[in-house]
Amino acid sequence: MKKLIFLLIFPIFLFANSKILIINSYHKGYEFSDSIVKGIEEVVYPYTNIDINTLYMDSKRVTSKEYFSNLEKLYSVQLKNREYDLIVAIDRFAYDFVLDVHEKFFKDKPVLAVGIENFYEEKAIKYGVKDKVSALLERRDLKSNVKVIKRLIPNLQKLYIINDKSENALHTEPLIQELFEDFDGDYELIYLKEDDLESLKEKFQVEDENSAALFIRFYKNKDGKLNNNREIENFIDNSKIPIFITDSIFIKKGAVGGRIVDLYRFGKASGEMALDILYGKEHKVVIFKDLNYVFDSKKLEQFILPVSVLDVDYEIVNKRETFYDKNRGFIEVVFKLIPLLLFLILGLIHNIYKRKQTEKELRQRIDFDAVLLNAIDSPIFWQDEKGFIVDSNSQFCSLLKLKCDQIYGCDEIYGKKLEDFSSNPNVLLIIDVLEKYKQNKKENYEFKFYDLSGEKKFYLLKQEKFEDKKSKTEGTVTIFTDVTKEREVAMEKQRNRQFVIQQSKLAEIGEVFSSIAHQWKSPLIEITAIAQELFYTRKCDGCNKNEKEDESFVKDIMNQVTYMTNTINDFQKFIMPSNKKKEFNIYDAVKSVLEIINHNIKYNNIKINIDVKDDTKLNVFGYKNEIMQSFLNIVNNAKDALLEKNDYKNRNIEIKLFNENKYLVITIKDNAGGIDEKSINDIFNPYFTTKENGHGIGLYMSKVIIEDKMGGSISVRNVENGAMFTIRLDQSI
Repeated sequence: MKKLIFLLIFPIFLFANSKILIINSYHKGYEFSDSIVKGIEEVVYPYTNIDINTLYMDSKRVTSKEYFSNLEKLYSVQLKNREYDLIVAIDRFAYDFVLDVHEKFFKDKPVLAVGIENFYEEKAIKYGVKDKVSALLERRDLKSNVKVIKRLIPNLQKLYIINDKSENALHTEPLIQELFEDFDGDYELIYLKEDDLESLKEKFQVEDENSAALFIRFYKNKDGKLNNNREIENFIDNSKIPIFITDSIFIKKGAVGGRIVDLYRFGKASGEMALDILYGKEHKVVIFKDLNYVFDSKKLEQFILPVSVLDVDYEIVNKRETFYDKNRGFIEVVFKLIPLLLFLILGLIHNIYKRKQTEKELRQRIDFDAVLLNAIDSPIFWQDEKGFIVDSNSQFCSLLKLKCDQIYGCDEIYGKKLEDFSSNPNVLLIIDVLEKYKQNKKENYEFKFYDLSGEKKFYLLKQEKFEDKKSKTEGTVTIFTDVTKEREVAMEKQRNRQFVIQQSKLAEIGEVFSSIAHQWKSPLIEITAIAQELFYTRKCDGCNKNEKEDESFVKDIMNQVTYMTNTINDFQKFIMPSNKKKEFNIYDAVKSVLEIINHNIKYNNIKINIDVKDDTKLNVFGYKNEIMQSFLNIVNNAKDALLEKNDYKNRNIEIKLFNENKYLVITIKDNAGGIDEKSINDIFNPYFTTKENGHGIGLYMSKVIIEDKMGGSISVRNVENGAMFTIRLDQSI
């Protein structure tokens, strides 16, 4: 709050008792300087503690040395005993005068020169005011205006540049000279400095659609006679060729327009600079660049100039008044009165019509609501707060196996309660379903029902309260949504998913068969050797029979058979799907999988290292065989990658088990070089594969089992020299 108060009162202290003296080169009523002064006052006047005083030099009418000498004497009397904080000089004459008398009248006071076209630093140094003079230069944009003229008049043959022979005109000469130096057009560029305005008028009394003029100024004739603005307006407006301008004085006064210096905005910018100087900012000399394109609509239409071809932003003024613009007041009165009369008339007509149509529309609305309600496949009925049935659709009647009309439903149930139809077994079922729903909405929102054809249906039950504010009645809307098809789709999806799981498991059976074949081969050879040895021993008639030796043979054979039996039992357990969830040790499951593929792993010279962190809780709740299958898919995937990319002497798979928060985490990391970055985001998609045999279901099914059946998560990422799969199983269940 203190800061806000400070910001509000700071300008008051900053400009306390500040005084500005404006010295205007011209007389009051001269539009050029008056527009600038108006802009300055617009900015400065809100600061009531700043006092502004304006002196007029009348330099358009009198420019003799004697006049300026006497003017200096007059100002010496007027300015005696007066102190000003800033001197603002409007245009060249005032600026030159201020420089001449600065040491005498305004010593050490800052000066702001406004409206001059050129600033000469040497001149400021000469008068000793270099560090005290700021300036806002008025630089007319002749080149941009010439481009606009050429664009609006493509067949331009002559372009006249109009300037008078005054002292101010000399300061514009460098811009005109620069225009001629850069000129390389295919038309004639003519510089006019006529002796008087009348001779200038005569030049443009003949229509010429291929000529135009750029007016800079023509305030003074050669003989010193001053042309007032009205005479110049008359000349511009009556010209038979389009005349473009460089400032805002003759906008809406006969000129076509152009890229202009808006003198009022120029004055406001001068006012801002004056405040900056009072604020204590350093002096600066800047060119006013806030020029804008403005065109007179009537003149564009008169000379058929297509301003829309310009690729710059522009403003259109003096638009032709429409009928509405000319008669705005009358039309507004009429528009205010007519609606009242029309409202009364239409109100009477509406009431008469409404009375006749109310009954018909009500009947149509009832019929429409009935058709719309019966078009809904879901059975719906309304009950009031006492349980009486207010309305229903035909599907609800069909649900209760009652006769109903396709439009008006079943009339026999309206105004009655469901309990009134206790003899109807379907109604009793609905009552029972509603009671269970009231007891537990979250559990008992679905029920089975058999329709008229005996087909089993599944419905979702939903009840909502309603309130009729007009009749001030309340009730309940009950909706039974048929989800039979959705249930069938879900069941079919579940069957397909189970089929895919089994399909994935069968895809791995080949691997397991290979391991079993290798694991059985050795014991079968042993059994054969033992049997042959026993056979030849028995065949030797002269040999001594040794019962202990026989028992040894039998024991060896049984050991081999037991090993084979255990192997096939492990395989049999693996391929059988789990029927229900149970608690099991994940480490045992991992060891079982590795035992099944042990021979294949060793045969391919792959080293598997299992690391279980201390105090790791290894029990999880779920489907053991499916987890084993998922684990087998990942290990086989790592094995295939190692066989393809690694040297047989350096094939490693590292398995780690540890707890993290409420999860059991299993990581399987290989050193096969990693997964292609283009494929790593797709490896869990169904049937995606990079293998030549096209087998691509394993990792997808691992994801399905771990996420859907176990409620866990699986992910993969590339690590140093390999890929690592991470399985997270929730242990909080």
